[in-house]
Amino acid sequence: MYSFLNIHSLQQDLKSGNITALQLTEECISNIEKNQHLNAFTEVFAVSAKEKAVEVDAKIKAGQAGKLAGVIVAIKDNITYKNHRVSASSKILEGFTSLFSATVVERLLAEDAIIIGRTSCDEFAMGSSNENSAYGKVLNPVNTKTVPGGSSGGSAAAVAANLCHVALGSDTGGSIRQPASFCGVVGLKPTYGRVSRWGLLSYASSFDQIGPITHSVEDAAVILEVIAGADDFDSTVSQQPVKEYTSLNTSDAKKLKVAYIKDCLESPGLDTEVKSATEKIIQQLKENGNVVEAVEFPFLEYLVPSYYVLTTAEASSNLSRYDGVHYGYRSKNAVDLESTYKKSRSEGFGKEVKRRIMLGTFVLSAGYYDAYYSKAQKVRRLLRDKTFEIFKNYDIILTPSTPSVAFEFGKNSTDPIQMYLEDIFTVQANMVGVPAISIPAGKNKNNMPIGIQLMAKPFEESALFALSKLIVSKTN
Repeated sequence: MYSFLNIHSLQQDLKSGNITALQLTEECISNIEKNQHLNAFTEVFAVSAKEKAVEVDAKIKAGQAGKLAGVIVAIKDNITYKNHRVSASSKILEGFTSLFSATVVERLLAEDAIIIGRTSCDEFAMGSSNENSAYGKVLNPVNTKTVPGGSSGGSAAAVAANLCHVALGSDTGGSIRQPASFCGVVGLKPTYGRVSRWGLLSYASSFDQIGPITHSVEDAAVILEVIAGADDFDSTVSQQPVKEYTSLNTSDAKKLKVAYIKDCLESPGLDTEVKSATEKIIQQLKENGNVVEAVEFPFLEYLVPSYYVLTTAEASSNLSRYDGVHYGYRSKNAVDLESTYKKSRSEGFGKEVKRRIMLGTFVLSAGYYDAYYSKAQKVRRLLRDKTFEIFKNYDIILTPSTPSVAFEFGKNSTDPIQMYLEDIFTVQANMVGVPAISIPAGKNKNNMPIGIQLMAKPFEESALFALSKLIVSKTN
């Protein structure tokens, strides 16, 4: 069995002939089968993956291989891949085959990555535990009694269990970073508009971003360099040129000024071991010569409520297209147009998705729009202004990734409010559109991973990578 370290060493082994892309693909398929109990994948693309592997091996021999040649990538089940099924882990899209590939998939394939399959997620990316998938829960490979996090739990579990080399997830309020933290891997949410959303099944369009989940900071930089950039199919993508993120230099990290949010560390819901790990990182950065200072962010309690008002509103609009008429699931009990809509949606959507659609419809309804949606938009602007005020004096904002380590199945599933509070530290980056990364920061007494989150100014992913690499080198 090939022992994957990072993309760079993998490509060296492929060029030297120590391993072939086809062998890598077959090993990953075999490993996925051996670990079916994790339920990380909703489908394995065995045929197309092997075909691509053969093509990649030929390119390697001819000296024409792309920068991701032989890298085995899993994609979250809300990212389209032409002639392959996609369902957002929902019954409403049962049997649906995509007619086109997402821009990120096209760019990965162009650099000779091999797409191995689609990973399970909370239905339509709505969840923090991966317990909301129509295909059943995903298990955390670190401890199978605990959740892998959500909504990109399948992607994080697949990387942590070495079922693939890299995975793509989507992040609306922490859906890449939280599962990355729970599974002990690296998860990056790029700046809003840095990566095209074309081909991503929308949850909340002004929040969603596609990003990588990887074993190392360096690999996250490689993947972002490939998938980022302008796209004619997505008008919200920035035209700013993509930097050479792979030119990482930890010496640059010493010049970065870091602010840590005092309110986060003093939050009553913060686990003591997570707090201790965060304080340890802060001390290490100070010893490294970085300026690290506490700042106040008095709006912490408004983050989650305003986030859920806005995202549910956008979800109620985006998910209106799944109506039992155009495509996907159609109720067999429908007798006319009205019952087709009602029964198909009530039977096809899961409990959490229906809850959020109803919440979103409510806050957008006449008489409540100004009281909820309009007010939440004002709060969003207030949060953005305060965050950018901090960035006037600092390069990086540091917080814990999550208030606790991975929790056991069922612990929070009966209390939606408690589950929503799992996003308390991660939603800020989505609310204001800045890049954020979760990196491993040690383990607790039960050997469960702890994650640290870093946020940077828009399009300053390079700063995130530099400081992340420094922290990881000091932690491990």
